[in-house]
Amino acid sequence: MTLQNLFNEKPTKLWNERMTEDGDELFTKERLLMSDKVLDKFLNQLILVQETKHPESIMKAVEEAVVTFNEMNEDNGYFIETMEREELADFIDKAARLAGLEIEEDQDITEEWREW
Repeated sequence: MTLQNLFNEKPTKLWNERMTEDGDELFTKERLLMSDKVLDKFLNQLILVQETKHPESIMKAVEEAVVTFNEMNEDNGYFIETMEREELADFIDKAARLAGLEIEEDQDITEEWREW
């Protein structure tokens, strides 16, 4: 598994399926596009720093993504609920680990900034 592979495993893929197949009204095309944009930027930032495995750079990318999702969630009717929170936090954690962040197995790296 590489960071590049994660572009095809973003949680927005699951959210889109729930929107189109299950009629889940938490999601709109606009919310999905905004979320994809944030996740793409996050992955691209991690790709740039993964060779150095510099933990501060990785955590800065995590913080930026989490804070952006906080703002989007508040501005768009609080579309991140329990399932989405778990999927998003797991994705961010997995990406950060692939970029070289060394953390404990059960550590939630989004918790410090997360409001969703």
